Amino acid sequence: MPDRDWDKELAKVDKQLASLSDEALLVPAGSGKKEAGSGAVKGKAAAVSADTGDIGGKTPWGMYARLTLSVALGVGMVLWPYESRCGFGLAGYLASVVVVVTSGIWSSIWTWRHRASRSHTLSLLIVLWGLILGAIEVLPRIGYAKPDARHPAGWVCTPTPAPPVKPTK
Repeated sequence: MPDRDWDKELAKVDKQLASLSDEALLVPAGSGKKEAGSGAVKGKAAAVSADTGDIGGKTPWGMYARLTLSVALGVGMVLWPYESRCGFGLAGYLASVVVVVTSGIWSSIWTWRHRASRSHTLSLLIVLWGLILGAIEVLPRIGYAKPDARHPAGWVCTPTPAPPVKPTK
């Protein structure tokens, strides 16, 4: 390819671009619209429409519904109403944390497909939030973090010993 004159090649491309109208340049490849003199658009490509944000004919409402559900789950974890120190309560809490992480991944896939950068960032923050919630509960129990009263070292509940009874005189 050293014998090609790139200045001539680029001049041809510039000439072709100059011959197209502005509307023809802005029409997405998969929209199915025809411009005068441009011929029919073949096939369906998953191009993003600049005006509606549609991808392959799908509206972004599903993406926003998934994201709203994920945010609601993440916020709901802060308001967890049940005991989660040990036993079945802890198992239920950790299962809910897995649901938060899964819903964050689920919504991040859809926000990536719709090229919604702010929503994608929020989805990734939901995944991070779920991982933090899980780490708060799991790390003291595996010996990596210091246990405290709210996050003990054990997975199961141990009965608390009854206080000694004082003999009466």
